[in-house]
Amino acid sequence: MTERVALAFEEREYPLSLLDALAGGLAATLARRGVRAGQRVALMSSNRPEFVVAVRAIWRLGAAVVVLSPAWRTAEVDHALAVTGPAHAVGDHEVLAAALPMLHLDEPITPADHPAPVPDPAADAVMVFSSGTTGMPKAVRHTHASFGAAVRHWRDALALTAADRVQVTTPPSHILGLLNIVTALETGAWLRLHRRFDLDRMLHHVELDRITVEMAVAPIALALASHPKLETYDLSSLRYIMWGATPVTASVAETVTRRTGVGWVPAYGASELPVITCNPLDGARLDSAGRAVPGVTLRVVSLATGEPVAPGEPGEIQARAESLMAGYLPADATAEAFHDGWYRTGDVGTIDADGWLRLTDRSKEMIKVRGFQVAPAEVEAVLHGHPSVVDCAVFGVPDDADGEAVVAAVTTSGPVAAADLVALVGARLASYKRPHEVVFVPEIPRLPSGKVLRRVLRERHGRTADR
Repeated sequence: MTERVALAFEEREYPLSLLDALAGGLAATLARRGVRAGQRVALMSSNRPEFVVAVRAIWRLGAAVVVLSPAWRTAEVDHALAVTGPAHAVGDHEVLAAALPMLHLDEPITPADHPAPVPDPAADAVMVFSSGTTGMPKAVRHTHASFGAAVRHWRDALALTAADRVQVTTPPSHILGLLNIVTALETGAWLRLHRRFDLDRMLHHVELDRITVEMAVAPIALALASHPKLETYDLSSLRYIMWGATPVTASVAETVTRRTGVGWVPAYGASELPVITCNPLDGARLDSAGRAVPGVTLRVVSLATGEPVAPGEPGEIQARAESLMAGYLPADATAEAFHDGWYRTGDVGTIDADGWLRLTDRSKEMIKVRGFQVAPAEVEAVLHGHPSVVDCAVFGVPDDADGEAVVAAVTTSGPVAAADLVALVGARLASYKRPHEVVFVPEIPRLPSGKVLRRVLRERHGRTADR
């Protein structure tokens, strides 16, 4: 009887026994290089099966994985290494090899049987880096207990079983990509890993591999909605598409559903708390990130007083959970992430009496116009409703008269007047939420997770204003 495939990559297929044997072989090599329990090992790898093997090998040795983005340059890698202090490195990038003696993943791995002891639940398992939309990225520490809880929460929220077939196109260095990989393998689901995101290749493999659950972030959703030949692909195997990392843009999601018949399941998480809320698979709503998953407790506190607010009142979302990070590195950054024992997400939103969460924005990204709070996501949702707007991002800039002014950066598919976009917002929202300025740009800078880099837009706007 042929052993079931656990992981597919391009034309290669890996049964679980082969992944285990490769992890054992790599673990033996790392042990000969001096890797010991309790140490940290930097991993900087492109999307490839060896990334999965390396994570499993490092865990077999009782060491922690420090996951570095393969998109990073020297300064970013140097910062990450200085913060986490790994003693060893594995990967396929010259930037990491220049910083630490690195075991290159292109070197052949000899399968071997290496012990796989049960890890200490309290020991560090993985460190990922916060998105760094403001300031330098911090390392987020997850123990085997906290990350294991996140995997269980994700499996249960998405109702994943061994019968499911999923694919990962997002970088595994991001918490969502890593969570998807580990959850799929531990659930026994069939998993395809892609070298990089390519929309047509992703759609081709939904059809070819009969993918049942697709994971998407905002750039993928936008690409799906604007794909001219979307209807030519057979996507009937999909149970749903998960939308994570950013609030749903309803017009984009509705366009995809209208063209494919596939519905969405919005969910919400963070590097610090990977699974916070998820919509029910039956009856998912586009206007909500869902309800808290079992094991996570949420509350909303006033941005002004820090006190809990009534259902439906806006404020910062705070959480408690067994899947919560152990803390940050540098360690002195941890204290400000908590309030009375609750983790401060930094996200602003409301939770109604039935537990439905609606996110409006990041607290640090709220724009204050004449003392009024303007949520960029609210303005963006209106702008996305214009047929010529392909993508957009709203941010605030200093203004002598109003404190801050609202600026909208917009990419379009055809000619559109800035005044028309300002009028569109003015017709839907309060007058103080209208953009003071509309800037047409070729693309919106985003992280791989889909989060807008508003800091970059502000810097570009400032340089333009200085000319």
